Amino acid sequence: MRARTEFGHGASAGPGVPIPRQRQAPVAGPRQEYLDAFGEADDVFRPRAAGTLRASGAPVDPYATATRRDPDAETAHGAEEPPPTGRPAQAKGGKGRAFTGIAAAAVTTVLAVIVAGQVTDVQDEGDARSQSAADQARDVRDSASRTDRRPTPSTPAGVATLTYEQKMGEKYPLSAELKGSGRFDAVPGIDQAPGAGQKFTYRVDIEQGLGLDGELFAQAVQKTLNDDRSWAHNGARTFERVYSGKPDFVITLASPGTTAVWCAKSGLDTTVDNVSCDSAATERVMINAYRWAQGSKTYGDKIHAYRQMLINHEVGHRLGHSHVTCDKDGDLAPVMQQQTKFLDHDGIHCRANPWPYPGS
Repeated sequence: MRARTEFGHGASAGPGVPIPRQRQAPVAGPRQEYLDAFGEADDVFRPRAAGTLRASGAPVDPYATATRRDPDAETAHGAEEPPPTGRPAQAKGGKGRAFTGIAAAAVTTVLAVIVAGQVTDVQDEGDARSQSAADQARDVRDSASRTDRRPTPSTPAGVATLTYEQKMGEKYPLSAELKGSGRFDAVPGIDQAPGAGQKFTYRVDIEQGLGLDGELFAQAVQKTLNDDRSWAHNGARTFERVYSGKPDFVITLASPGTTAVWCAKSGLDTTVDNVSCDSAATERVMINAYRWAQGSKTYGDKIHAYRQMLINHEVGHRLGHSHVTCDKDGDLAPVMQQQTKFLDHDGIHCRANPWPYPGS
C-alpha cells in the first residue's frame, strides 16, 4: 500500500514540488470547546474498543459531519475516502455555529458506536430473535401480499362438491318431534316454466331454523313437477317458481309441529303418522321436514325417490286428486296412494312409485 504524505497548505519547495510538513504532536485530550458543547452527564469521549465499526463496516470517522453529503462520493462506488487533512477549522460564523457542528459530529459518532455495537452483538450471537420490529412488520406485509395474490379456492382442497343427485340421495338429521318457530323465509330466485302447457306459479318457503338446504328443496320441486313423468306429462302443464307476487300455491318445508298447525287449519290431522298435507283452506302445500330429511320405512334407503313422491302426492291434492290404492298384487302404487303409511293392503302388495305417469 502506498505511503501517504501530508502536505502543508499553499507552500511548496519549488514549482510543482510540495514541501513535506511536520506531523503535529498528538493532542493530550479533548479541546475545551468540545467539552463546553456538552453537559456534565454527556461523556461522549469515553475510550472506545479498538476496531469498532459503523453498521456499514467502515471505521468511525470522528470528523464526518452530520448533514453534509458528497454526491460524487456517493456515486463513485468502491472509491476509497481520502483521509482527513487536519483538524476541522472553526466556522467564520462564530463560536455558536462551530459548537453546533462539533456537537452534531460528536452525536453522530456516539450513535454510530451504539448501532455498531448492536450489529456486532447480533452477528456474534446469531440469535434469530433479534429480528427488528421493522423487519417483522415487513415480513407480515410480504406474507399478506403473497397470500392476497394467490387465488382462494371456492371448495377446500380434498373436499368434493356433491351433485344434485348425491344430495338428494342423502338423509339428514332432524327430530320427529321438532316444532319450529312457525316463521318462514321464501327461497330466493325464480325458475321459469319450461313448457307451453297450463302454467302454475308457486313460491317455495322454508321454516326458519330447520338447518336444511332450502335451495336444494326448491331445485327438487322444480325438477320434479316439470318432469314428463309428473303432472307436466305430455306438456299438459308447466310449473314456474316465483319469489314475490301472488302465486297459485306456496309449497312449504316445515317442522312436524308447524306442519300439524297448518294442516289443522284445513281439518287434517298429521300427528298420527307424522305425515305431510295439502292445507286446501290456505295457500300452503305442507311438506313435513322430518319426512323430507329421514324418509319412511316403505321406501327404505330410496330417499331420492321418496322425496319425489312427497312433492307429487301433495301437489296432486292441490290439483284436485284424491287418495287411491293399487288393485293388483305386484303393481306399482299410484302416486296418490298414502305410500308413507303403507304399500300393502288387503293382501295386495304394491311397489313403491313416485310418479303420476311412471311409464313415460
